[in-house]
Amino acid sequence: MKLLTLNCHSWQEENQIDKIKYIAKVIKQKKYDVIALQEVSQSINKGIVYKNIKEDNFALLLLDELKKLTVDEYSLNWDFSHIGYDIYEEGVAILTKHPVIENTSFFVTNSNDTNFWKTRKILKSTIDYKGKNISFFSCHLGWWDDKEEPFKSQVDNLINQAKQENLFFLMGDFNNDAHTKGEGYDYLIKKGLYDTYNIAKIKDDGITVKGKIAGWEKNKQGLRIDMIFVNKPVNIDYSKVIFNGENGEVVSDHFGVEIQVNI
Repeated sequence: MKLLTLNCHSWQEENQIDKIKYIAKVIKQKKYDVIALQEVSQSINKGIVYKNIKEDNFALLLLDELKKLTVDEYSLNWDFSHIGYDIYEEGVAILTKHPVIENTSFFVTNSNDTNFWKTRKILKSTIDYKGKNISFFSCHLGWWDDKEEPFKSQVDNLINQAKQENLFFLMGDFNNDAHTKGEGYDYLIKKGLYDTYNIAKIKDDGITVKGKIAGWEKNKQGLRIDMIFVNKPVNIDYSKVIFNGENGEVVSDHFGVEIQVNI
């Protein structure tokens, strides 16, 4: 099974449509089983295509590009967390080519006011993978030292929602650097999660952010904040950073992470 997570930084990128087309080409080549996307935005004032998805939804356009490449087996699940940049509904998405048993979403922040930019919603898709039910969560969490929306509380709420699942993967932008001791990353590990990067047989440096970006304006170092966690020890063939200029072109202010799992 191949998994990909990517914070898309959607509609904040130059040459956005070209980057969507490039991501689609990579997905066709790599044949990911499940793709978790964050910062997946759509314009507030656009018309609805179906359910809650509007005409310029980043993930919908990605799905359209895949269909143009004769890749039509992916389904899309999306929900929005909060208003971004005053004109977008920003949310998270999951794409999968396997039968979906259940799609749900839930807030993990104290606030569920979508007008507040720190409001966070998590998306869950449970799929049938070779007769096994496996759940995947697309996560975009806040910062460790945020007094308005504490990271600990968000993780506690997330784990409480996920703990009833037999096997689950938390995929996304956790906004906590794995190299920083005693903060968010360590808190996630203390919850009994396994970092797939650590248990991968083959891995690179894991860096997904270089230099300053939104939310990390003072950053001057390489950060590993985009990650994939699992609740049970599994066999990970490899964990690689993608869309970083070395393994694929840069498409966002975050790089992606891809892993191959033996289940």
